[in-house]
Amino acid sequence: MMKRIFDFTFAIIGLILLFPILIIIAIAIKIDSRGPVLFMQARVGENNTEFNIYKFRTMRVQSQKKGLLTIGNKDLRVTKVGYFLRRYKIDEFPQLLNIIKGDMSFVGPRPELRYYVNFYKEEDLIIFNVKPGITGLASLEYRNEVELLKKAEDPESYFINTIIPDKLRYNKLYLKKQNFFFDLKLIAITIFRVIFK
Repeated sequence: MMKRIFDFTFAIIGLILLFPILIIIAIAIKIDSRGPVLFMQARVGENNTEFNIYKFRTMRVQSQKKGLLTIGNKDLRVTKVGYFLRRYKIDEFPQLLNIIKGDMSFVGPRPELRYYVNFYKEEDLIIFNVKPGITGLASLEYRNEVELLKKAEDPESYFINTIIPDKLRYNKLYLKKQNFFFDLKLIAITIFRVIFK
């Protein structure tokens, strides 16, 4: 209950404080490339159910048809404004709406696409006992994931066979260690790494 109160309260405060910046970002996205300001995608969340995650659009329209993974920070599908938004994780700001709706939390396992969840083993489904988060233990460990994929000979295979199992290991570790103060620690580390990246 404490976590939900914290999430809801600070998501509301965040939206109010960030509102002028969000408007500027929306305008920049529209000027930079054609398409909607927000990108919505079905992800798998708590209780293994799907919800629509919100992000600022950082890629050109129809980019998903060329692959689900973003390969490297110079992926040609990413817009000029998108590079900046991704670098500082600003594209994640709209997920404050997901938190308010109750789909997500500030901290938890990152929500994955159903396509990749289908590669999980039965024992991995335990991570769906909690709400997915904007940041988390696995997210911090794999903050440079796109660059790792860029170096891989077969990015898709590397993601499925190496990154997914390791992320699941970190997500299970989070489930064991999670408490309110551990969440605050992960939020602080996330903010520090984004600022001083």
